[in-house]
Parts: sequence; C-alpha cells; structure tokens
Amino acid sequence: LIFGTHGGVAVEAEECSNVGVQILQKGGNAVDSAIASALCIGVISNHATGTDLIYLLLFIILYRGGFMLIRAPNGTFDFIDFRERAPATAHEDMFVKDPMLAQVGALSIATPGEIRGFELAHQRHGKLQWYELFEPAIRIARDGFITTSFMEGRLQLAEEWIMKSHDWMDIYAPNGSLAKKGDIIRRPALASTLETIANEGADVFYKGSIAEQMIRTIQENGGILTLEDLTSYKAEIRPTVHTYYHGRKITTATSPTSGPILLAMLNILERYNLSVQGETGLNIHRMLEAFKFGYAFRTEMGDPFYLDNQDRMDQIITKEWASIVRQNVSDERTFEPPYYQPKYDHVESHGTMHLSVIDENDGAVALTSTMNLLFGSRLMDPATGVIFNDQMDDFSIPGTPNMFGLSPSKNNYVAPGKRPLSSITPAIVEHDNSLELVLGGSGGSTILTSTLNVSFFLEGGGKKDQQTEPREQKKNACVKGKGAMADRFFFLPQIGFIECIELREGSLYCYGNTTTSSSTCAQYRFTRG
Repeated sequence: LIFGTHGGVAVEAEECSNVGVQILQKGGNAVDSAIASALCIGVISNHATGTDLIYLLLFIILYRGGFMLIRAPNGTFDFIDFRERAPATAHEDMFVKDPMLAQVGALSIATPGEIRGFELAHQRHGKLQWYELFEPAIRIARDGFITTSFMEGRLQLAEEWIMKSHDWMDIYAPNGSLAKKGDIIRRPALASTLETIANEGADVFYKGSIAEQMIRTIQENGGILTLEDLTSYKAEIRPTVHTYYHGRKITTATSPTSGPILLAMLNILERYNLSVQGETGLNIHRMLEAFKFGYAFRTEMGDPFYLDNQDRMDQIITKEWASIVRQNVSDERTFEPPYYQPKYDHVESHGTMHLSVIDENDGAVALTSTMNLLFGSRLMDPATGVIFNDQMDDFSIPGTPNMFGLSPSKNNYVAPGKRPLSSITPAIVEHDNSLELVLGGSGGSTILTSTLNVSFFLEGGGKKDQQTEPREQKKNACVKGKGAMADRFFFLPQIGFIECIELREGSLYCYGNTTTSSSTCAQYRFTRG
C-alpha cells in the first residue's frame, strides 16, 4: 500500500510506475501516463503476468493487443478495443492437426493492435505530444535495464532454444552465456524502432518500412500475416456496460472482454450482503458458485462482430437474470459442471499486463495488454527488435469434447479478421458520481475471479483490512486472496494479480503486486485541487 495525493500509477514494475508519474508531472493526463507506462513495460516486462510460470511473456513490445477503459474528468467513458486479429487467410481448422503451431512459430502470430490503440486513445484524450510518451521507453531500451533474479529464472527456462538463435543471443546472451541477475540488457534495435514510431507516428508501424520489414521476417519463417493485415487493422471504440452494486456504479468493457461476466457475478452476489458476516466459508462458497455460473455463460461469448447474440449479452447483466440464477445456488452443496449450463468448453487465456492510473482531475485509465506465452511465438525480427506474439493460441480449436461432453466453443473459433475472446476485465468504480476505484488484473484466466474479489471491498465491511493488509499479501496486493475451487473445467485453482488505485477523501491509495519488486505503485504527492 502506497499513499499519494495528486495522481497515481499502479503497474507491475516499479520503474514503469515511476515513468507514469513523470508523465503526470510534465502535465500529462491519465491516458498519457498509461501509454508511457505500457511502453515501458513492453521494454522491461520483469514480472510474472500469469499464475503459472510457463504463462509468461518477457520483453515483448509493439506486437501486443489489449483494451483500455477510460474515464474522462467529466465522468464520461471510452472503451478502446485494440485486441489482436487473426490474419485474413486464417481458418478454423488451421491448428487441428498440430495445436502447438498456435503457440510457437510464425503461424501463431496475430495482427497486433497496441500501437493503433494507443494512437486512438492519444487522439481522443492525450495532452502531451505523441513523441513525449515514447521517450522513457526509448531511453530504457537504449541504455539498458538491470536483469532481476526473476528475469534470470525466466531466461533459464528458455535457455535451450535461446542459445540456438543468434538473434536471441545478441540480446540475452551477448557474451556467450545467458544474462544473470545484475547484468544490463540493452535493446538498441527496439530503441530505434520506438524512436521512428515516436517521430513518424503509428502509420510507419502498420504501413511503412517497419511494417514491411516485420512482414518479411514473418513470411520467411512460414507465417501467413500480410502487409494488408497490418494496413487494414483498426482499433475499435466499443460501448461500455455497468451495474450498481450496493449503491456503487461499476463500469467495465464489453465483448470480447469478460467485463459482462464480472457484472453478472456481482449481481448474483449483491443480495447476499457479503460484508455482514465477512469471509465465512458460506460466503466464499457463494462466491465460487457465482464464479461457475459466470464462467458457464462466458462460453457463449466471442468477438461481437462475428456473433448475433446481443440480446443474450444484454440479458446476462440484468438484476432479473441474477435473481433467476441465485435460485439455483445451493448453500448446502456444489454440483458437476453441466449443472451450471455451459454451452461449450472454454480455452484458457494466458499472460497479461495491467496498469491503473488516476490523474489530478479524476481522469482514470484501466489498461490491460495481452501477451500470451513465454516469449510469444519465439520469433524475433532482429532488424526492428520486435518479438512477435502468439495470440492465435487464444482461439478455440475444433476437436474432441472434454470429459463432460462439451465441445470447444464455436463462438471462439478462428476466422479471418476475428479477435479472440479474452479474460481481461478492466473496471472503474464510482460512488455518488465521484471516482472511487480503478482496477484490473493480470494472470490470464484468473483475471476475472481476481477482479470479482473486489466485491468484499465494495461493500465496505472489509475496507480497513483491505487497506492495511495488502503489504503482507504476496499473491494479490489489492484484495485479500481467496482460494478457488480446483474445478478443471471452469477455472484455475489460483487467482491472479490486481493493480488498483482507490480515491478516498481526496487522497489516493495505491495497491499493486509486490511479488517481484519492492514497490509497484508511485504517486504525484501534491495537494489535490
């Protein structure tokens, strides 16, 4: 827990929290700060972004995608979807014979959206000049950053294939052996790429020389991504959705995020008044049952441009639907997965990065970027320094039903230009029309369950504990960790990491994951106006 009074940034690396605050100090707003912090994370990424060590992606930049939920100082919301898209020649059976091709190699690469997303957010909300947001990341990439013990461990996991590639060795083993704790890692090619984008704008990444170079590398290695895939990519403005939970307004993102599921689960739990008795076994049981009904509904979701189920999406976030579901929650027992009426099996999603920002005018951003597996596709373009994603793995693959007879979700099958379903769940909470909380999580499929734990915070009963105990909570420093039922079909038996900022009585309280750094939050410490 870190206290501040003027603006705050909660992100998974201390150096990048400081970058975000420096942008605020220069006169930037929450959107400026979020973009600069995310670019910094893309260079350093020194932190576990999943609940399993193999679900990590270190040192990736630019070839990501994600979502940004923005609250303007006047209380209006924007939701920017810059999720990756499948290439135009992709098809639903392309990984049936060999699913590993969706995880490693050039076929696993989806069209990136991050730079277009940042461009759109900056055009609509930014205050500083575009190039100013890139300067910290350029400096870090060029001058280098220190290898942590965590980085060293992750590099060791990949040693076998890194040491077979001159391109990877040039960065992570320049002296013939893998970088160890305390060594400096430099990324000069990436610094030059960032500098070009800073000076020439996003088009150079999607249409210009950088785009041509990246596509050349991808296709030489057997990929199907084309220059047209990059040129045609657009970040999308999508509607937000909200519900009221004990008088507080919770706003989140629509599909293809899991935001609607968060609202559905909060509606189910609202009538239980969880704060009255606190974290009893019964209340935790009720939360787990809400998780399972929510995850069952999630199997019906996907890219809204490819589905015709908006009425169903609207229904699921209503209080009326929650009341019907609550009648099926037993306080005495739990059930096998078919009881919760999932339509399909679901694919696990993997590594993500979240950051939360509040500025001096109560502008706020909850931004989550998708990364996926360790070192993405394992393909790097040495000329640009870009490491390519493996986001095609987030699609469902047609195949054998699971042990409960549920087939992979056809709503999330690969299709040309389609965006895969995501566990990402950014949220912004208001009370009496005033900003109160900005949060989101990392940890792939555990994001949604982690974010739902905020329900204990929202009711106020555990607020004091939430604010005084996070320093001792190694797994989740925003809200106290709950166990999760080890149900193989619905979700992992763990929770992810939450990065959040609370605004209370004119002061900011910043909570971040403390697993891998001494501090992951930073504040601009002046009196609020």
